[in-house]
Amino acid sequence: MEMIELIAKKRRGLAHTPEEIRFIARGAGEGTLPDYQLSAWLMAVCLRGMSQAESVEMTRAMADSGQKLDLSSIRSAKVDKHSTGGVGDGVSLALAPLVAAAGVAVPMMSGRGLGHTGGTLDKLESIPGFRVRLDAAQIRTQIEKIGVCLFGQSESLAPADRRLYHLRDATSTVESLPLVVASILSKKLAEDLDALVLDVKTGSGAIFPELSRSEELAKALLRVSKRLGLRGVALVTGMDEPLGRAVGNALEMRQTIELLQGDRRAGDFLELTLELGSWMVHLGGKSRTPAEARILLEGLIRDGVALAKLRQIVDHQGGDPRVLDDPGLLPKAAASRALSSPRSGFLSRLDARKIGEAAVLLGAGRAFMEQAIDYGAGILLEKKLGDQVLKGQTVATLYGSDDDKLRRAEGIVLSAMNIVPRAPKLKPLIRKVLK
Repeated sequence: MEMIELIAKKRRGLAHTPEEIRFIARGAGEGTLPDYQLSAWLMAVCLRGMSQAESVEMTRAMADSGQKLDLSSIRSAKVDKHSTGGVGDGVSLALAPLVAAAGVAVPMMSGRGLGHTGGTLDKLESIPGFRVRLDAAQIRTQIEKIGVCLFGQSESLAPADRRLYHLRDATSTVESLPLVVASILSKKLAEDLDALVLDVKTGSGAIFPELSRSEELAKALLRVSKRLGLRGVALVTGMDEPLGRAVGNALEMRQTIELLQGDRRAGDFLELTLELGSWMVHLGGKSRTPAEARILLEGLIRDGVALAKLRQIVDHQGGDPRVLDDPGLLPKAAASRALSSPRSGFLSRLDARKIGEAAVLLGAGRAFMEQAIDYGAGILLEKKLGDQVLKGQTVATLYGSDDDKLRRAEGIVLSAMNIVPRAPKLKPLIRKVLK
């Protein structure tokens, strides 16, 4: 089988056979196909698309390209959550311990931040000593002991996805829907899950800003996952503004700790955590309905059980558990600057993408994968969409390493905001629930 023939075939808009797709996935994972041929094929797929049958086979082949977790020894249902990425989206930090506290096994494979979107692994590593690089045996043992583990994708798990992901990022093929579906679901299939809850973002900070495209992605993910025997539900949720009030690694970790201590100030962050968690608990067989699961989860927060589960995670993965009692021990930025509102009115726009870009400039994220990050850098939002503001009132506080970064980020943050005379009509956080 020759790769050049497969590139030409897809360029003409023809469908690949299962054997051809397995050849491509195996070559990507084993390194036998060169970058230039894989890149050409990715562009052909981006322009010509894939049938559902191709998408299913590509997902399966990418999952089979390397090692898979064997969690058959875990008696509880194994459920994970995947978000398509956003700004301030540290939900996994609270969600994993909360759902595990309800008795569902949570093997949560997470990623790093890139571009304007943050990464769960970076947020976890803001806890001194916290380890996210674990092998399959360590992951399985930890889930057997405490019911939950948060970890990064190893080189042996879905290696075809790891390689194709980097090539997509470098060839402007990131937004190809069948490639997005295969990338997301191949990693989840490798986790040995029973069910998956999908959080598909829409709005300015999402991979697909348009609601119609976000719904299309959610439906495609569900179709392929069902064909592969993975039960699931997809929530289409808003990402026009950052989620919660914190954008940045240690800042979001602190917000998570405070939420599990019962702090309800980050209303949308709490709401999405409870909504996603309710579906995870329901699919995990621990409640008759999502509504019943939500009541259970609220009680686990109120009674301190979810925070205790987070303490177990931190302890088992080498982190300093003292941060759970004193979040002030988390990394701090060297400098800060308060941003004042230029006028009175109501906040009608808080562009998530621009806020994310400002956070990257401050040092909280990466423009490229090898870039170091400043765990203490980021943005605290004092005001959210629909909030009333007064002229001169603080709308956000920036944290960074020097005044030059703060000054440049200030301009970006202010350009992300609109203040109008009348309160705007707000869109709901949960746009659609698809099964």
